[in-house]
Amino acid sequence: MTQISQDFAPPFKLIAPYFIIGSIFYFLSTLYSFNLDISEISIHSTNLLSLAHLFLLGFAMMVIFGAMAQLIPVTLEVGHFSVEFYYLIYPFLLIGTILMVLGFSVNSTLLQYGGILVFISMIIFLAETFLTINKVKQYSNVIKSIVVSNIFLTLGIIFGIIMALTYAGQINTNIEEILKAHVYSVILGYITITIMALSLVLIPMFGLSHNFSQKPLNNAVILMSISTTFVIISSIFSIAIIDKLAYLLSVVSLAIYFYQVYLIFKTRARKENDIYVLSLFVAFIAFVLSIITGFLWIFIGNERLLITTAWLMFCGFFTFVIIGHLYKIIPFLVWFEKFSPLVGKQKVPMLMDMVPKKASYYQFTFTLLGTIVSTFGLILAENSLFKAGISFLAIGAIFLINNIIYIIRYK
Repeated sequence: MTQISQDFAPPFKLIAPYFIIGSIFYFLSTLYSFNLDISEISIHSTNLLSLAHLFLLGFAMMVIFGAMAQLIPVTLEVGHFSVEFYYLIYPFLLIGTILMVLGFSVNSTLLQYGGILVFISMIIFLAETFLTINKVKQYSNVIKSIVVSNIFLTLGIIFGIIMALTYAGQINTNIEEILKAHVYSVILGYITITIMALSLVLIPMFGLSHNFSQKPLNNAVILMSISTTFVIISSIFSIAIIDKLAYLLSVVSLAIYFYQVYLIFKTRARKENDIYVLSLFVAFIAFVLSIITGFLWIFIGNERLLITTAWLMFCGFFTFVIIGHLYKIIPFLVWFEKFSPLVGKQKVPMLMDMVPKKASYYQFTFTLLGTIVSTFGLILAENSLFKAGISFLAIGAIFLINNIIYIIRYK
């Protein structure tokens, strides 16, 4: 198990806005999904692009940035270069995300302004992260993976700005090729590699796993990095022949990562299947299903298979992985700040006491039902079935907001 230190942890009041805003954006992304007409859906649909940015920037990136504010220093065992930078990141990301969503769905001129604000927020994050990493003396596998993922985030931001300027009519580029490089850099190069790296820290820590090999994860990160690099080269120089090789490498990388998670679970000492473990089970089942549909898309080329793959990754894997970890990370941070100084002086709550049990299982159940029903609606191109699933997702999102506020205000 990776050793971590709490000596450099930032104050929770700095991180809390990221989790609250992220959960609200998740709720908004479920509401926005009602706008989708899945019988005519396309990867170039402006509603789909709006939804993807609402979910990825507003929910996934917001929560990941908040988690990284805590996890980077405790994992690297050095203090932040300047933790105050995090007070700037979320306002820029918040306003930039709103403008980008409006830019795709209402007025394309807003795209460039939203893109610039998102660009500023991510440059601040990257600058702070790299300056903090520069203080590290020894590079572990986790740190190397974080460095690689942040390099891909930098490239993804550059491609995103080029796309925003193209959509706004300021420059003329091959939008399909740039979109491919942008999606791959951000989703697989940054988010997926970051989740892979943090899995090596968080899953063993919460499951008390020991003595497992880390080689599978190293290989998974290397293959995903090669795959993402191939797609970027293909997009810039229009070498389509290496695309399928890159896609296959991605599938192999994800399969190896799944094997790494299996090794960690196999050696865990804590056998209780709480809301965290159940969320991870669902996440990795969706993850396997997305690998299967992605593999079929590589050879069949049906666009609906590609969108189903993305839907399973977003609603199934990313959502359940992120929410499951919120039920562990937020109670831990609140307990550490409010109750750790009282240990030995008075009775303090256990971490599990701080999670509303019934409400968290309601959130889990509604989100699971919503994911299953909406995925079938998407595959069958049935709008009514898809929107029934979205209704379940929206109810689950309301429970999530309620649960996060409950944990943060726990006394």
